[in-house]
Amino acid sequence: MDKIIITVVGKDTKGIIARVSGYLYKEGINILDISQTILDDMFNMMLIADMQDCTKEFGVVADDLRALGEEIGLRILAQKEEIFTKMHRL
Repeated sequence: MDKIIITVVGKDTKGIIARVSGYLYKEGINILDISQTILDDMFNMMLIADMQDCTKEFGVVADDLRALGEEIGLRILAQKEEIFTKMHRL
């Protein structure tokens, strides 16, 4: 399994989950777990996905998601699971 962590943060609008999950589906990336909250009109989502069946390199996917975020007014960050885990270890 080739896991990645994707975080999405910004002002809540309609269709955020649909746009992000639609991109992942189109690229063959499987969502394994997802959590989202809205606090005072601010949207926050974190998901774990598997890139095993994706034909694009991780860097391309990360850039695509960043660009999608800019297009819809959000910050989208993709990180490889091992990097995310090491960064958040105490």
